[in-house]
Amino acid sequence: MQLSHGGETSPAGDPAARWSVEQVLALAPDAASRKAGTRLGAAGPWSGTGRDATGAVWGLCKGSGSTPYRTVIDTTGPACSCSCPSRKFPCKHALGLLLLLASDDTAFRPGEPADWAAAWIEGRRARAARKEEPAADGDGARGPVDTAAARKRAERRAERVTGGAQELEQRLADLLRGGLAATDRSGYGLWEETAARMVDAQAPGLAARVRELGAITGSGPGRPVRLLEECGLLHLLDTAWLGRDRLPDPLAATVRTRVGLPMSAEGPPVRDHWLVLAQYDTPDGRLVTRRIWLYGRGSGRTALLLSFGAAGRAPAQALPVGATIDAELTPYPGGGQLRAELGEQFGATAPAGPPPGIAAAAAPAVYGNALRDDPWLDAWPVTLRDVIPVPSKDGWQVADAHADTYADGRTGSALPIAPAALSRPGLWKLIALSGGGPVTVFGEIGHRGFDPFTAWEPGEGEEGRSAGGSVVQLV
Repeated sequence: MQLSHGGETSPAGDPAARWSVEQVLALAPDAASRKAGTRLGAAGPWSGTGRDATGAVWGLCKGSGSTPYRTVIDTTGPACSCSCPSRKFPCKHALGLLLLLASDDTAFRPGEPADWAAAWIEGRRARAARKEEPAADGDGARGPVDTAAARKRAERRAERVTGGAQELEQRLADLLRGGLAATDRSGYGLWEETAARMVDAQAPGLAARVRELGAITGSGPGRPVRLLEECGLLHLLDTAWLGRDRLPDPLAATVRTRVGLPMSAEGPPVRDHWLVLAQYDTPDGRLVTRRIWLYGRGSGRTALLLSFGAAGRAPAQALPVGATIDAELTPYPGGGQLRAELGEQFGATAPAGPPPGIAAAAAPAVYGNALRDDPWLDAWPVTLRDVIPVPSKDGWQVADAHADTYADGRTGSALPIAPAALSRPGLWKLIALSGGGPVTVFGEIGHRGFDPFTAWEPGEGEEGRSAGGSVVQLV
C-alpha cells in the first residue's frame, strides 16, 4: 500500500509539525479504518519505531503472520508506504503509527531510518527532484500538441452540448405547459431518461441537475415551489450556454464548468501559507469526492482542492486540518470559482490558529455577493467569529455572541443550521466545544442555512497555539 499527496520533504534539520489525533483521524478513508487504526495507536503492537529531523517516521507492526508489517510515513506530505495487502489509503497501520506519534512522540527513537524505510524515503525524494528538473531534449521530450485537432474535438463537443441544451429547453417548456403539480404522475423515469439524454450530449453538469429535479418530485410539502426554483436555475444555465458568446469571459468559464466541460488550472501560481480549514468526503455515484478548503494567510484567498477516488477507496490527496502548508496553488478559471490545484510544497506543515472571521449577521450578504458571479452556487465558504450554537424552534442555529435573544427563542443575528448537519454527530461536538460560550466556526452558508465543518476552541487567537487538539472537525 502506498499513498502519495505530492508534498515535498522539508529540508534536513527542519522540525516536523506534530499532528493532532483529530488531524490523523481525518485521513481515515472510512469509519472501519478509523476504528482499526485507533486500536493500533498504542505502543504495544509496534517495534523498531523511529523518526528523523526531516519528518519521516517508521515502525514494524505485529500482524497475524510471523513477519511484521513495515510502515514508513513522510509526515510533510503526507505520504506513506506499508507492506500490508490493504487497498485502503492510508491503511490502518499508517493511521496507527501516526496516532502513536500524535499521542507519544517519545516512543520514536531519533536517528537514521532503517534500511527498508530509507529505501522508500530516498526513492520518494529522488522522484520529487526529477519532477523539478526541466524536460529532457530528444527522445525524452514531449511532442508538440496538436492544437488543431484539440480545437476540433472541443468544437464537436460544444455542438453536442448545444443540441442537448436545446432539447432540455423544449422539455422544460413541455413540463411547465403541463403544470408542475402533476409531475409526480410521471415518476422518476421521465427525469432519468432526460438525464441520460444529457449524458449522451456530453453535458454531465446538466444531467446532474436534471436528476436533482427528479429527487424533488417526491420530496413532500412545498414540492412545486422547490421544483419551480430549480427549473428556473436550469433554464438560466441552458440559456447562458446558448448565449455564452455574449457573456463576460469569467462568467462564460463558469457556465462551461457548470454544464460539465473539463477545465484546467491556469494562470500564475499563488504561493502562500495556506491554512487547512476542512476536509471531508462525499459519495458521488461511483466516485468519492474529497473537498479540502484552504485559506491563504497572506493573500486572504479561500481555495478549494478537489480529488476523486473509486467507490470504496478514499482519494489520495489529504492534508491535516488546522495546519498550514507553505505551497503554491494554481486557480481554475471562472467567475467566483474557488477551485485550485495544489502545486509545489515548501517545507513541513505547521500548526496554526483559526482564520479571521465575520459575524453571523454578515454571512448572508457574503453569499449574496458570490451569487452575482455564479448564480448556481448552492453555498459559499465563510468563517464565523464569536458565535454560539443555540436551539431554535426548528432545530439549531449559530448566533452572534452579543445578539439579542427574544422570549420565543429567536435570536436577532443568527443563522439556522442546515438540515444536513442536524443529524451529524459533529453538531454535538460543536455544542460541547462551545459550552454556551463563543467559538470560531468554518463552514458553508447557503440557501438552506449554515453547514459547520470545523471549529476552534473558545478564545483562541488567530495566531493559535502550538499544542494539538485546538481544532475540532465536525464532518
